[in-house]
Amino acid sequence: MEKKFGVYICKGCNIAETVDIEKLKKSASIAAKIPADSVREHQILCSPEGLELIKNDVSAGTNTLIIGACSPRVKFEEFDFPGAIVERVNLREFVSWTSDPMTEATQTLADDYMKMGIIKTQKGSLPEPNILPDLSNSILVIGGGITGLTAALEAANAGYQVTLVEKEAELGGWSAKLYKEAPRAYPYEKLDEPMIFDTIREVEAHSGIKVYKSTMVEKTDGQPGLFDVTLTGNGSTETIKIGAIVMAAGWTPYDATKLGHLGYGHPNVITNVQMEEMAKKGGIVRPSDGKPAMKVAFIQCAGSRDANHLPYCSSFCCATSLKQAKYVREKSADAIAMIFYKDIRTPGQSELFYKNMQNDPGVLLTKGDVTGIADAGNGNLFVEAENTLLGEKISVEADLVVLATGIVPATRAPQEYLDGLSEAGKKGDDAKKAYLEETAKPDYILNLGYRQGPEIPTLEGAYGFADSNFICFQYETRRTGIYSAGCVRQPMNMSEAAQDASGAALKAIQCVEHVAKGIAVHPRAWDVTYPDPMMIRCTSCKRCTEECPFGAIDEDEKGTPFYRINRCRRCGTCMGACPERIVAFKDFSVDIVGSMIKGVDINEDDFRIIVLACENDACPALDSAAIKRMKLNPAVRIIPVRCLGSTNLVWVTDAFSTGIDGMILLGCKYGENYQCHFVKGSELANYRFSKVKETLDKLQLESDRCQLMQVSISDYDKLPQMINDFVERVEEIGPNPFKEF
Repeated sequence: MEKKFGVYICKGCNIAETVDIEKLKKSASIAAKIPADSVREHQILCSPEGLELIKNDVSAGTNTLIIGACSPRVKFEEFDFPGAIVERVNLREFVSWTSDPMTEATQTLADDYMKMGIIKTQKGSLPEPNILPDLSNSILVIGGGITGLTAALEAANAGYQVTLVEKEAELGGWSAKLYKEAPRAYPYEKLDEPMIFDTIREVEAHSGIKVYKSTMVEKTDGQPGLFDVTLTGNGSTETIKIGAIVMAAGWTPYDATKLGHLGYGHPNVITNVQMEEMAKKGGIVRPSDGKPAMKVAFIQCAGSRDANHLPYCSSFCCATSLKQAKYVREKSADAIAMIFYKDIRTPGQSELFYKNMQNDPGVLLTKGDVTGIADAGNGNLFVEAENTLLGEKISVEADLVVLATGIVPATRAPQEYLDGLSEAGKKGDDAKKAYLEETAKPDYILNLGYRQGPEIPTLEGAYGFADSNFICFQYETRRTGIYSAGCVRQPMNMSEAAQDASGAALKAIQCVEHVAKGIAVHPRAWDVTYPDPMMIRCTSCKRCTEECPFGAIDEDEKGTPFYRINRCRRCGTCMGACPERIVAFKDFSVDIVGSMIKGVDINEDDFRIIVLACENDACPALDSAAIKRMKLNPAVRIIPVRCLGSTNLVWVTDAFSTGIDGMILLGCKYGENYQCHFVKGSELANYRFSKVKETLDKLQLESDRCQLMQVSISDYDKLPQMINDFVERVEEIGPNPFKEF
């Protein structure tokens, strides 16, 4: 489109008290190449009168708006003008609230920010959505336990067609195997009948839900809105079109054969799952001789919260043991239940059930570390514990021991197999072949047709749980349009799993609605831009396909990359990866950011520092610091980027070759507990950053002039000082010698 520029400057929020508005208008008019009187100012631009001023100009044909006011993270509804290019210049947080008023340095700072905003609109174009044809909005739910059933009902009740796939012959999962459930209502004394069977009947009777039993997913191809899912079961194969997927494949009990130190293997040592089966059959008896069990010991955290087994808490074990202790007491008034615990964890209303069980004289609870199980003769056992509340070692006799074993997500076995295969593959074809022959391949859940592998990659150190980023986004995995819920996501009880299912169903619905409009999903859930590479220059180096965190880029039979655009989350990682710099978005490209950097005023007498700041944590942290009126060195120019993974190293060259004195890459934290909104962005930036020294050496510049900093949004109180300290370090090094050219 032919651009007609409109530049607007707000005088409110101390902006007019910090910079000379007339001077700012003049510099902006020069940058935008429009008359000075065409640059509008208003006392409160977000007021009805201020917005009316902009709307009237838009009605008169202005279609490219540069708004110098507050942070783009606020007032986004007020400053939304459909059909126009809108660039928000952050004069409030980045200038007014963080700089000394009415100084030459502050004035130059404001001029530079306005100039960079204008350059961005000059180089960019109006985003338009890319809507693929023949999209499906149906939801696939994998797993027929309480999580899957609830997700299916929630989506179907919202008006979406649902396909529910369960690998077993009956629905219900572990919930259908329960004898009773922990109390659900006040006063939390009486055990409840399992509610799962009512849920099963509701699902099977729902016209919007098609149920497949004894069925597995053989293959998942395509992308959100266009998934081709092949189902195999009951002697037939069928391929269906799916919009989004909820993975609720559930869990398996931890392998109790690994708990020999707790007596497992002795006939009278059973697991909590076996205890449930026993109670459902009618009696609590010793497996060795069928006699009623009168002294039952429950050992909590059997394999959980143990670095040698499951290092995490499995969430429901405490309430389950309290419930099973009540089984013991209800079966015989003379029976005793003894619970050995590290900690009792019964959050929420479950605490009332815990207190009621404490008041039962036949239930004994003691804190302690169980060190072993010894034979007491006649089929009985001694439970030995130390670090007890009594402060001494104890030995208690029991005729039945129940191990509260934890949960393992159904995603763990496939992921461990694939990880092992990956490690074997690194050692060569022979090692890979041997691994395949010696290792039993587990049942895959999704069987994805992605070049990155057939299953959901898990977080490092996440023990197989399929959660993309537990800090920022629940339910979401690293495969766009596929959402995890229930115990494949994290340990939880039935009530929590049902709530989790609702959330995952809503995310799946959001996904199909967004792809129908050509809008990105999480976290840029408003973004209609998409990567538009100039493929004529592509060298098929495969860096984009390898580095994309979401598997959005495939390769054809010739090895040429192509996008599955609905998988893309618009992070720009491919843009940062591409050595040919051919990937661009309408409003974000290597050229746009590079031109913004080159547009910064370079003064031989002053230092200039460029900060490339991640929009997800770094920019909000900077805004928060500004709210606290924490000062930033006026030498700093902040350029928001979608993700640090989008950083192309040519920007470093652009900056230093034009005379910029220092550069900071400000991104999210990475590592085992990383919180990058695009999963791998800051980690990839750090990998690329390792090559910066080589770039600076070629320019004969000190490597200290460029630094990558990891920050979270909560680091707002430290961030200004971190930046200011960096500026001081650059000042010690001295000005960039390229200023002279």
